[in-house]
Amino acid sequence: MSSRDAQLLANKQGVDLVEIAANATPPVVKTIDWGKYQYQKMKEEAKNRKKARSKQPELKQMKIGLKISDNDLNIKVRKMRGFLDDGDRVKILVVFKGREIAHTELGPEMIKKILELLGSDIVIESKQQMSGRNLSIQVRKK
Repeated sequence: MSSRDAQLLANKQGVDLVEIAANATPPVVKTIDWGKYQYQKMKEEAKNRKKARSKQPELKQMKIGLKISDNDLNIKVRKMRGFLDDGDRVKILVVFKGREIAHTELGPEMIKKILELLGSDIVIESKQQMSGRNLSIQVRKK
């Protein structure tokens, strides 16, 4: 159809005439409501930006003392599992307070207990390392 007829048809329908493929012979055009098209495009871009932001994994940190009770430890492990399920990495810090630093052999036992509670679907990213009064290890989900 000629460009004049297409423009008259678009005006009659109350929509805009938009060129889709300019290099084609004859050029391809489409009748659409330009305002509605722009709004849909803007909403889709915002949705894509939101998805791109949410996929970046974070490093969460959980501090645990040597004298923590079993119930408190289970609550912290449940919270760590939530972080891991969201795709985040978790850094577990066993904190030695006061004279506990004289018994650093208890730290690896605590980490072993935590890893057992977390389950078998985790991967250790960095080995245990002592830094000051903290023993740390970093884990992520398989």
